[in-house]
Amino acid sequence: MANDPLNLDESAEWAGLWWLPDDPDEQVPGVLRYEPEDGLVLSLIGALEDRIMSNPFPGVVAVHEGHRMWDVIHGVAEQREITLLACVPNSSKRTFGARVKSPDRQTVSARTALVGAHVSGEDDAGFSAAEVSVEDLGLWAASSVFEGFLGAPNGKPDGSGRISVKPSEVQSVLVDGTEFCLSHRHTLPFFDQRKGETVGRMRDTAFVRIVPTDPFSLTGALGAASLVQDLISLATHRAAGVIWLRLQLAEADSAARSDRPSLRRSADVLYTPSVLGKHDAKAVDHHRVFFTCASFPFEEVVPRWCEAHGRLQVAINMIMGLRYAPARYVENKLLTAVGAAEVLHRGLGIDERPMPADEFKPMREAMLTHVPEDHRERFKGAIRNDPTLRDRLYALAARPYGEAVGLLMPDVDRWARRTTQARNDLAHKGRTPHHSIEELIAVVEVTTAVVILNVLHELGLPPERQREIVQEHPQLRATARSAREWLVVSGTDS
Repeated sequence: MANDPLNLDESAEWAGLWWLPDDPDEQVPGVLRYEPEDGLVLSLIGALEDRIMSNPFPGVVAVHEGHRMWDVIHGVAEQREITLLACVPNSSKRTFGARVKSPDRQTVSARTALVGAHVSGEDDAGFSAAEVSVEDLGLWAASSVFEGFLGAPNGKPDGSGRISVKPSEVQSVLVDGTEFCLSHRHTLPFFDQRKGETVGRMRDTAFVRIVPTDPFSLTGALGAASLVQDLISLATHRAAGVIWLRLQLAEADSAARSDRPSLRRSADVLYTPSVLGKHDAKAVDHHRVFFTCASFPFEEVVPRWCEAHGRLQVAINMIMGLRYAPARYVENKLLTAVGAAEVLHRGLGIDERPMPADEFKPMREAMLTHVPEDHRERFKGAIRNDPTLRDRLYALAARPYGEAVGLLMPDVDRWARRTTQARNDLAHKGRTPHHSIEELIAVVEVTTAVVILNVLHELGLPPERQREIVQEHPQLRATARSAREWLVVSGTDS
């Protein structure tokens, strides 16, 4: 459909006129091309001024080495305004003094394009709403506009049936003044006449609409899209790519007539998200999903996710990084997983100091009296009343539902000790001589699972569902098997 959002995994191009915002009269023709893997490239027939020049004396222009970069380029193409952000000239071919004069040529790469709006920059608060589609959002939403019926008189299919469409009710919730809506958009029936067959089609797209109290900028909209993306990634336990992102302009269409209301204009965002969504790819198997809106209603999970994401953002980012951009080497994964566990423990605000503060402080002062004054400040910083890594791991294992943790790993003490030794060996020695690769993999996977179970616990996922996840999810079942093989005390252990 003509009004469909622009999918980030599809190529597109626009031929139009382009200019710098501070020089709108100098317009240059060119073609903007978008490729999912290569990003945005503007090919100009002519050139925007990219030379760095100065006027050291009246009437004298000095041209310096290097090229200008532009925060913003504006354009119009195919009856739409376009804004390019973070623009860098790749090449410029000028024809000064050439025997045959011909147009200059220039190519420019851009980080982001807004197709449908002119803005002054990434922080221009010109948008009243954002709509985002993420991989497997429809599966997570556990709702659809479609219903299918098969004819089966007397219990035997007779080849008849029908597919019906019933608009799905919008689910919405208000979080700190921002409205989150789970919506569906579907196409009308379409019959594709082929030479050998006829194909009937309709399409249902689930998306989340975010409406803040006050207009927000592109930067704010990208943050909101990332919030939704991370939630779906957590729920599906995999990297969930952004399929499309559309923004609604804060100002209504000025061409409104008395016989129709004013229209809200929209702008499609072309950028490179942490993971690029594939809109035609097959959905993840439902057995690999931690929770959906059927078991954890949209109105409940979104407020809890917003609160937890804000409070535990660093830990969540680290553990999501293992999904979005997995490291190639187990040592990198070890540092990330254990680091996420430490950061999560701090973010949860668990106060488990080994000693009461009123006992520790005089004890430390007494010890420091025996340290030479030149080294006292250094020793003071080393003597801290903080829990060790092992203490933090024990505390994290104790927070989720106990039966779920027991199913994940039968020996919490062994996991905490071996994880601590592996991290310390790698951090202090640069290698892990006491662990096999298989055991390191088990340490990484179990630690990652403990962090995820803690995040799910913070969201309020019921204990029974936590247990079912460990029992039924294929990857967590494999993690539990690995823990039973590598993270239990054997007869040869001392």
